[in-house]
Parts: sequence; C-alpha cells; structure tokens
Amino acid sequence: MARKNLCPAILLTALLALCLPTAGAAADREPMIVSTAWLAEHLNDPNLVILYVGNPQGYKDGHIPGAQHLDLAEISTPHEEGFMMQLPPAAQLKAAFEKLGVSDNSRVVVYFAKNWATAPARAFLTLEYLGLGAKTSYLDGGMPAWLAENRPVTKEVRAAQAGSITPRVRDDVVADVTWVSASLNKPGIMILDARTPQFYEGREMGARAGRLGHLAGARNLPFTALMDEASLKFKDVSALQELFRAAGVKPGDTVVTYCHIGMQASLLYFAARYLGYDARMYDGSFEEWSNRKDLPVEGPAPKPATP
Repeated sequence: MARKNLCPAILLTALLALCLPTAGAAADREPMIVSTAWLAEHLNDPNLVILYVGNPQGYKDGHIPGAQHLDLAEISTPHEEGFMMQLPPAAQLKAAFEKLGVSDNSRVVVYFAKNWATAPARAFLTLEYLGLGAKTSYLDGGMPAWLAENRPVTKEVRAAQAGSITPRVRDDVVADVTWVSASLNKPGIMILDARTPQFYEGREMGARAGRLGHLAGARNLPFTALMDEASLKFKDVSALQELFRAAGVKPGDTVVTYCHIGMQASLLYFAARYLGYDARMYDGSFEEWSNRKDLPVEGPAPKPATP
C-alpha cells in the first residue's frame, strides 16, 4: 500500500518543481553567485577579471589582489545633479569595461566593499545588457566576507591590459517608459518596486521624485529583504522564492523592477534572474515616472477630514 502512494507523491513533487523557477536560468552560463572560497581558488586564472564596484576610497583602502576599480559614473548617463543610472550608449560601456581588461572571453566577478551591495548588481545588469551576463558573477558577501576569512588584500594597483568586447546588446534587459506604461496591470507581467516601504507607500519623498507613491499596480519587494542583514550574503533559493511569491509573482511571470534611479532595482533584477524569471529593469525608475504628470501613480491614502 505504501508503494502505491509513493508514485503520486513523487509525481506531485516533480510537477511543483517544474512550476517554480530554478537558480541559474541557463545551463551554459557561469554561476551567478560565487563564494569567497571559489574566488580564492581561481585568483590566478588567466581570463579572470575582478571588478570592485563602488566608492574609490574603498578600493584605495585595500582590495582583492588583481581587482580593478569600476567607476559607476563611467557606465551611467550624466546628470546635472551628478549622474543618473540610465544606461549610456553601448560604445561608452564597451570603452569603460575594455579599459579594465574585460574581453569577450573574460570570466568577470563583481564585488562591493562595506555595505553597498547594489553597486555590483548594477555592474552585472550592465554587462548583461552588453551580452556578457552569462560570464559574470557576483561575489557573495563582498569584501566584508573576504576580510572575515583573512584572505589576501592589497593596495597595489595593477595596470589592466586592455580588453576587447564585441557588444551584443540585449534590449530585453531594460524596459523604457513606453514599454512599462503599456504593461501596467497586464497579465503575466509583475512590476516590483525595490524601494523600502516608506517610499513605496508614499510616506516619504525620494530624491528627485516628482510625486509621492508608486507606479500604479506595482507591488513592493524591498531590496533590503534579499540578503542576510549581518553577512550581506544572499538568502537561500527557497527564501528568495518565497519573497517573490509573497510579492505576487507567479511562475512564468515577467518581472519588471524599478526603484528611485535604477540602483536598488538592479539587485532585485539580479535576484529575479538568479531564480530563473524572465526579468527586465525599468531604467528610468520612479525619478522619470513620477515627474511625468501623464503617468499614473498610486500615492498615500488621503487623510480623513477633520471634523
């Protein structure tokens, strides 16, 4: 009798597994997340390119041997108030990465110092846009994890040998305002706001935002929920899947992420891709959307009238 009940149980488990996205969307890509142990073992690989992404001072204070510093301004669009995160032309991106030694056959690992975990995710998205995402990985835990294990650190800056990239631009990585506007409340498309709840709910106004609130119909999955707060390492696959399910994402959905200017949403995009979802990031994010009066925003609930 027990044997008769076993087959349906196994079949049900298999069917559920098929309905859920799995880590790593394609068999021919490198692991999207690598450990410090993996990186330490591969430090001397000839095709390895390590990119520290973040504040220049963090790089000067000490970096992983052989790492190059990627300045986010070089892969972003100039803005009168500094820079905005929207992607610049592919030629500019090609030059920025080639200068750091990235080539078509490179194995790239991106990492952060201290706690700026969104910066490497932005670099990953940019490399994916250029067609190099399948050869790019995120160092789990970044520099804090590397230091905690007493692994080698240096202040030496090695000049990179110029790389050679053949851009294969993937327009499906980012979504523009027209595409997002046409996709609001469309079945099979889930728009996720990566900002923290006070901005999503409209209790606080983000920098350079035009209005309070969020894109009409968007659900909130804060970027801060994706990692363990103490270690800054990604939560395990089952925990990440539960976060996306709780936010309303269904198997087979296309996930579209956005935030203030496209930084925090990069981490949410990365997690969606890691879980195997078809994903895009709205590069203009709430900065662009909220300053367009013709686009719908759901703001905070009106305060009750004073008697």
